[in-house]
Order: sequence, then C-alpha cells, then structure tokens
Amino acid sequence: MLKAWKLYQNCLTVHPVKTQIISSGILWGIGDIAAQRITHSRRIKVEVEPHQKTHDGDNEDEQFKVNWKRAAITSGFGFGFVGPIGHYWYEGLDRLIRSRLRFPPNSLRFVASKIALDGGVFGPIYGISFFSYIGFASGKNLPEVKEGIKRDLIPSMAVGAAFGPIIQFINFRYVPLMYQLLYVNMFCLLDSAFMSWLEQQEDAPWKKRFTSFLTFEDQQLEKKPIKEC
Repeated sequence: MLKAWKLYQNCLTVHPVKTQIISSGILWGIGDIAAQRITHSRRIKVEVEPHQKTHDGDNEDEQFKVNWKRAAITSGFGFGFVGPIGHYWYEGLDRLIRSRLRFPPNSLRFVASKIALDGGVFGPIYGISFFSYIGFASGKNLPEVKEGIKRDLIPSMAVGAAFGPIIQFINFRYVPLMYQLLYVNMFCLLDSAFMSWLEQQEDAPWKKRFTSFLTFEDQQLEKKPIKEC
C-alpha cells in the first residue's frame, strides 16, 4: 500500500494531468458501479414483497449485474472532464485569487473566495456538463437532455451546496495546492456514485421538492398581465 502511494505521488509530480485523468476515470467508473448496486438494492426492496421472495438464485431479476456500458460512459466523463478540466481549474483558481484579489494565502478571505467561485462558477458548469454528456451518450435527443438538466441540476446543486463548502474549506485551507486534486479525487468516488444515482432517479418525488418553487414562480410570471406602454 505504501509503495502504491509513493508511486502515485511520483506520477502526480511528474505527470499531474495524465495522473488525474487516469485516476478520475477509474474512480468515476467504480462510483457508477456503486450507484448501480444501490439502485438495484432499492428497487428489489420496493418491488418484491416478502411473501414473493424466492430462494437465492431462483430469480435472475434479483441478481445484480453490472451494466458495463453505463459504467464505461460514466468513466468517460472522469477521463474527459473531471481529470483535465479539474486540474486546470484548481490551478487557475489559485492563481486568480493570488494575483488578482491578492488575499493572503490560507486566510479566511482567500479560502472563502475559492469556495464561492468553485461553487458558483465551476459547480453549474460541472453539473450541466455531466447531465449533458450522460444524456447524449445514452442516446437521448436535445429536448430530452434539456429536460434532464432541468430536472436534475437543481437537486445536485442543492446537495453540493450542503456538503461542498465543508469539503472545500478543508481542501483550500489545509491541503497544499499540488495535492488538492488528489484530495478532490478521493471524493470523486462518492460524487460519481451520487451523480449517477441522481441521473437514474428520473422524476422521483423528492426531486420535485427542489424544482416546485421554480415551477411556481414561472406560473406566477405567466399569469401576470403584460402592461401596455
């Protein structure tokens, strides 16, 4: 384990972008498989009544099987977006705060600025990119992809707003810049599992709690009469 860690450190130092691309792709693939497992387990609990359960192995539908195509598609997002874009984003973000805002490194203003920009700028780009990529890669057309983004983006950002600042505060305050991507990648496993699970939830009732407010606002705007000049 120690040798593997030293090897990773060496690769991260010598080939940072390539290392982040490979590690992100692997972690996102594993995360999607975990999401598939969670979705499968919940479906079995909901659909199969206790008296309908058969002996182990009697019902093929109850056996978990990995959807390797879906895992490969999700892994592709790690390879193509999370790894390279994440690498340059965190480096550019640090350079921006230091050179433009000139806040003292690791100060509260320095960290707070990073958290605000990461969540307010990169967060929406990340979410839209993920749901667009997954939608098109799954064979959906443009209207279906737009509907999926409208349905899933707000719930994902709400969860990100709840946990992201805590995770990133530790990252930006205590983790050296060269290891910040490594720190973030540690959470990619959970993040990819959550994003994959969220995308598969489709029109789950709990999602509507996040989007009902915006729908209500749109309806109110439509009802308002347009005043003539």
